[in-house]
Amino acid sequence: LYHAYNLLERRPGRIEMDRLYAMLEGQVAALSSGAIRPAEAADLLESLFASDLYRPDQQSFMLYPDRKLPGFLEKNRIPDAALTSIPLLASLTAAGNEQIVVRDADGCYRFNPDFRNARDLEVELARLDPRYAAGVEAAREPLSLLFDEVFEHRAFTGRSGTMFGFEGLGCIYWHMVSKLLLVVQEVYCAAVDQDAAGAATRRLGELYYRVRAGLGFNKTPAEYGAFPTDPYSHTPGHGGASQPGMTGQVKEEILTRFGELGVRVSDGRVRLQPTLLRPQEFLREPGEFRYLDLNGAWQALTVPADGLAFTWCQVPVVYRLTRDGAPGITLTLSDGATRHYADATLDADDSASLFRRSGRIRQLTVHVHPDQLFAY
Repeated sequence: LYHAYNLLERRPGRIEMDRLYAMLEGQVAALSSGAIRPAEAADLLESLFASDLYRPDQQSFMLYPDRKLPGFLEKNRIPDAALTSIPLLASLTAAGNEQIVVRDADGCYRFNPDFRNARDLEVELARLDPRYAAGVEAAREPLSLLFDEVFEHRAFTGRSGTMFGFEGLGCIYWHMVSKLLLVVQEVYCAAVDQDAAGAATRRLGELYYRVRAGLGFNKTPAEYGAFPTDPYSHTPGHGGASQPGMTGQVKEEILTRFGELGVRVSDGRVRLQPTLLRPQEFLREPGEFRYLDLNGAWQALTVPADGLAFTWCQVPVVYRLTRDGAPGITLTLSDGATRHYADATLDADDSASLFRRSGRIRQLTVHVHPDQLFAY
């Protein structure tokens, strides 16, 4: 997996770097960078399913690994060894001075509870009696390091590390999962362009559907904790889907659905390449498809067996499985004429006409060979 965030700490004469825990966001960013080859992307995704970001009960991923938070009294505890290793602290505690550290009823030493951050510690060091001046200078850097070790403010991630709802601990944030789905599809399409029949392409397609299987519409209401077709913000570790609304998840799922249908645009030209579409999506019996045309009127067309239909730019697109004929696109124009493309890619003029919703193109019929589809 890839690290999403690095922590940079400047110290006198040196710079130190540490890392936060693995995050789903980091994997999405790495995959979308374009710098990872298809086989490596498949390895990353398989590692993601084996990682502690994965929640088997929802077949999906948390934003970051769940963890047990320390109780209140477990916080702000100074190790006993630190008292003896920093002479200033030993001197202050021996004198009963509680400006920097205090001793609680259980004998545990803690930093002064009035400190909000390391700056408050610096201010209080400056207020110490002048007789401690030499000790203050010697203790300044080790005290700063100790303060950071005790509180780890530089690694604080806000509500994500302290809450159990919304984007908190144990939560699945569905918008980020849908972003993962989209980027896996993008990497798959790049793999198709490089080597359509390659092993990495096949692995990425299978992993795409494995990520997709975790989304709500594949689940029962009991599994999802809500109506499975409704969009929800997140699923906490202690309950079902929460916070309904039109989240960003909806946007990515519209994009991925068009991607599954093979809708692609390159250099302003439409290409219909349904290599990720599965055979089980085609009708077994003829059916009726209703759609809203460019004039705002409802229309209906018959979709044959071994067919499916959708609209793009309000123009109906009908896929038909063709086992004997050659794949390609047939355009039906407004004057009743037809035009055929053997390579399933429209020219720039017809593509522009479709985008402009000019009404010149009335229907696209795409002949698809079963071998073009993704059997999964």
